[in-house]
Amino acid sequence: MLNFFIQDGADAVEQLEPEVTEKTLSIIDLIINGGTGGMIIIGTLAVLLFVALYVYFERLFAIKAASKYDANFMNQIRDNVSGGNLQGAKVLCAQQNSPVSRLTEKGISRIGSPLEDINTAIENAGRLEVYKLEKNVSVLATIAGAAPMIGFLGTVIGMVLAFHTLATSSGQAEMGLLAEGIYTAMTTTVAGLIVGIIAYIGYNHLVVKTDKIVHQMEATAVDFLDLLNEPA
Repeated sequence: MLNFFIQDGADAVEQLEPEVTEKTLSIIDLIINGGTGGMIIIGTLAVLLFVALYVYFERLFAIKAASKYDANFMNQIRDNVSGGNLQGAKVLCAQQNSPVSRLTEKGISRIGSPLEDINTAIENAGRLEVYKLEKNVSVLATIAGAAPMIGFLGTVIGMVLAFHTLATSSGQAEMGLLAEGIYTAMTTTVAGLIVGIIAYIGYNHLVVKTDKIVHQMEATAVDFLDLLNEPA
C-alpha cells in the first residue's frame, strides 16, 4: 500500500513539472523575425556581398592574366633593338599583350626622342596600366568600411524598437520576447562584420597582387632605359 502512494505521488510530481524544450537558432528564422527593417538591412548586406565577390574574382582573374611574364622577354627586346629591328620588337610586345609589354612598346615607339621624353612617355603609360589594374578595387574598400556600419545600424534600429516596446508596455513586456528581439537585432551586426571582413581580405589580396605587377613594370622600365643608354 505504501509503495502505491509513493508511486502515485511521483507520477503527480512528474505531471506538475513543466516540460523543458531546447530552443535552437536558425539563420532563416532570425532574418524573418527581424521585421521589415532587419530584412532590408540583411538584403542590402547580401547585395554588397555579391558585389564584393564579383569584383574580387573579376579583378583576380584580370590581374592573374596581366601578371604573365616571359623571363626571356627583355633579352629578345634587347636583341631586336640592338639590331635596329624596331618593328620586330613592336611585334614581340604585341604578342605578349601584358602591362609590361605595352610599357615597353611605348618606349620603343619613342626611340629617337630625348631620353627624358621617353621616360615621361613610359611613366604616363605606366599610370594608365596601374589605373586599369586597380579598376573597381576601391569598391571593395568601400564595402569593407560600409558593411559593418550598415549592420550596426540595423542593430541600433532593432534595439530602439525593443526598448520602445518595453516602454509602451509600462515595463510589463515579456522578457523572453524582449530578449528574442534583441538577439534578432544583433544578427545584422554579425552579417555586416562577415561581409566587411570578406571585402577587406579581398581588397588587401588584390592590392598585394597589383603591387607585384607594378614593381615588375618599374623594373622593366629601368631595364629598357638602361638598354638605350648602352654604348652603340
